[in-house]
Amino acid sequence: MIVILCVAAGVILGIRLAGRHGGKRADKVQYALACAIAGALLGLIVTVTLENLIA
Repeated sequence: MIVILCVAAGVILGIRLAGRHGGKRADKVQYALACAIAGALLGLIVTVTLENLIA
């Protein structure tokens, strides 16, 4: 669940970031994918850490 939220936040962040830099549609897609991947990795690390702390 944490990973899904981080991916969604990464997509939104990427689109906003590309828009702020004046990017076109393809730029927004590229930024969204890059930030989604970074968000997924961050969410995975948080999930694994929380699972190890709880268990």
